[in-house]
Amino acid sequence: MSAITNLDTASDGASATAAKPPLEILLAAPRGFCAGVVRAIDVVERALAIYGPPVYVRHEIVHNKYVVESLKRKGAVFVRELDEVPDGEAPVIFSAHGVAKTVPANADTRGLITIDATCPLVTKVHREAEIHHKRGRHVLLVGHSGHPEVVGTMGQLPKGSITLVEDLEQIAALEPENPNNLAWVTQTTLSVDDTLHIVAALKAKFPTITGPHKDDICYATTNRQEAVKQIAPLVDALIVVGSSNSSNSQRLREVAERVGCPITRLVLRAEEIDWPAFEGITKLGLTAGASAPEVLVEEIIDAFAARYTVTVDTVQTVVEDMVFPLPRELRSEAAE
Repeated sequence: MSAITNLDTASDGASATAAKPPLEILLAAPRGFCAGVVRAIDVVERALAIYGPPVYVRHEIVHNKYVVESLKRKGAVFVRELDEVPDGEAPVIFSAHGVAKTVPANADTRGLITIDATCPLVTKVHREAEIHHKRGRHVLLVGHSGHPEVVGTMGQLPKGSITLVEDLEQIAALEPENPNNLAWVTQTTLSVDDTLHIVAALKAKFPTITGPHKDDICYATTNRQEAVKQIAPLVDALIVVGSSNSSNSQRLREVAERVGCPITRLVLRAEEIDWPAFEGITKLGLTAGASAPEVLVEEIIDAFAARYTVTVDTVQTVVEDMVFPLPRELRSEAAE
């Protein structure tokens, strides 16, 4: 069930309005930052406040270049691997996507101060995989090869005890040693519909396979995809605000395409808008991936308002109120 609310009308005066074609923007709600992203960014900012710069961050704290650059200006230093972090008192933060067990182990060996900003919903998947392994099950991880979250989840278990499944073709080729003792978990930022098909195929081939008690795809991914499904059939084009390396942002663009939206684009900043592609549209859908800040959504709206007489209506599908606490060592009482 969705509700449409008119938020704003943009115009530059009567003469300018007459010269500009009308455009209705349907703005998805929820959109943008999820609780895990808010927590991860807060972890970096809180660590900077406590320790002072520099604070080191292994990999992008979240997949958004605008967020990363803003944290760099505040004193965060982003590195690929721990060997880029010098010995000393500066802490190193693990990104929201999670890391393999070898990463904190190596940091401990070096005596580095570490702070874990892994999203609690990713940690949930890690714990599920560990429990299945302890119970003797081989784990099948549904996800995208090379994504940091997948690398981190596979790194929770000994080599050979977890297998990545990316598509239906791989399921057909699976020949596990004990097909009656399997379990599945998933990356948290997948397409809900794609994952349903893959899980159905796993269950069909391996009827005794064990799944999670609660879906691993996170609430924010699910909610943002549902909002796009509501909006995409109503508009001539849809923009997802987000980075190209953001899995959940890419999935939003794919969802819009699949429900029939003729023009879909993933855009980080207004300067990336392909204006000829939007010529002649009268309705535009707009959403943002879970790691995209609201300021970038506003930037896109302003860019269209410079060319169109814009009205902005919010399509609300669900209200989110999820909040994750900071790691214990960064909470006020502990830090003091």
